[in-house]
Amino acid sequence: MAATTKNHDYHLVDLSPWPLLGSVGAFVMALGGIMWMHGGVPWLFFAGLVAVLYVMYGWWADVVHEAETGYHTEVVQLHHRYGMILFIASEVMFFVAWFWAYFDAAFFPDEIVQQARVAYTGGVWPPQGVEVFDPWHLPLFNTLVLLLSGTTVTWAHHAILEDDREGLKWGLALTVMLGVLFSAVQIYEYSLAHFSFSGSIYGATFFMATGFHGFHVFIGTIFLAVCLIRALRGHFTPKQHLGFEFAAWYWHFVDVVWLFLFASIYVWGSWGATIAVH
Repeated sequence: MAATTKNHDYHLVDLSPWPLLGSVGAFVMALGGIMWMHGGVPWLFFAGLVAVLYVMYGWWADVVHEAETGYHTEVVQLHHRYGMILFIASEVMFFVAWFWAYFDAAFFPDEIVQQARVAYTGGVWPPQGVEVFDPWHLPLFNTLVLLLSGTTVTWAHHAILEDDREGLKWGLALTVMLGVLFSAVQIYEYSLAHFSFSGSIYGATFFMATGFHGFHVFIGTIFLAVCLIRALRGHFTPKQHLGFEFAAWYWHFVDVVWLFLFASIYVWGSWGATIAVH
């Protein structure tokens, strides 16, 4: 018994099938995606996707169980925080790539080295013939929605620190609803676009930057919805709420990225451009 007694603050995880199954699912999904792009049937891609989603559910369910049964000591939580910080840092660099592409095209629309760019832009930015969104209409509304959601998730965070269960539930519920509203408004905005993804370099950079941000909002909304379900089931305490804390970090990251997108692509990018009338 003495040899098996835990006398340290670390968590040595049990043997798990999820890393192997996740790798197989990701490989099948990638292989299916490549075959689909070359004219094959999509069923292999979706089979891999289902496998990956199942692994995500099972693996995170195990992590939740570990958290609720006391395996996540203060040392383990500290290391989890390091991991989440590194993950968000990688996400920051991911968006830096899209901003870089946008500003490269915006600042150098008449670059001589790539004469084809002049043909696509007319030597100006936004390109000739492109009617952009009015930043003070739907984009501003969505900015306010996302900023408000940042306050509600902060309310929920302070509520759990004060052991206010009702405040936690209402804060999370409102944040999830605001996240859904943001996504719905952005989808509606896309339907009103007077430019397409393939029609110009402006459309390509616009939809890649805002579209990937929208995808992150979708993921963050699911993240917070899972936290809401866990809160309704009695999970989280003032000292043990790492899953919710990470969801709040992620959501604030999404907020900050949107502020940069709104300021650079919607506001600055519309200066001197033709505003689309809807």
